[in-house]
Amino acid sequence: MSQQRLKIEVAKAAVGFVEDGMTLGLGTGSTVNAFIDQLAAAGKRLDGVVSSSDETTRRLKKIGARVVDLNHTGDLELYIDGADEVDTHKRLIKGGGGAMTREKIVAGASRQFICIVDESKCVPVLGVFPLPVEVMPMARALVGRKLIGLGGQPELRDGFTTDNGNLILDVRNLDLVDPRAMEDRINRIPGVVSNGLFAHRAADRVLVASEQGVEER
Repeated sequence: MSQQRLKIEVAKAAVGFVEDGMTLGLGTGSTVNAFIDQLAAAGKRLDGVVSSSDETTRRLKKIGARVVDLNHTGDLELYIDGADEVDTHKRLIKGGGGAMTREKIVAGASRQFICIVDESKCVPVLGVFPLPVEVMPMARALVGRKLIGLGGQPELRDGFTTDNGNLILDVRNLDLVDPRAMEDRINRIPGVVSNGLFAHRAADRVLVASEQGVEER
């Protein structure tokens, strides 16, 4: 089964958790795009959707969904998003699409976070995928030096600007055995907006698609 087919299957499974009348939080990326398509096909009648990126907003408006501002919703019942890596404790690396700051905000406002992935994203320890760090442009060099001091190898994501107007440093070789501690250490660097570790706000459920079907891990 192709990776795209696996994304479609896990997206279908996630739609089953969505109830009519919900205000839903939604992430960003190719698996979320598959979810939006399946949401439209299922004919769910949502009260609104809080979007984590301009791209997700465009796709939601295309299917006629009502996109709402998080400042006007209060807590959300459910947040659905993909991930670049998931460990056995449901902690994540996100940000391959560069939207992790807004994703972290929406996830933090949600009572339940369901992460949807294919089995290739499941790892015993986070860190094979480079960790994205969103930085203010004026702090790029400073943050890079601090990340090297933490043992990482940062690389500027060339030609990319986040929806917030910032830059992304993709960091390899960080020791992420304790991802909660590293999430905190990186966030304390002046000029860092956010990083792609979702360790403090891990997923509540992880749905994983494989050749054998979709299961919760």
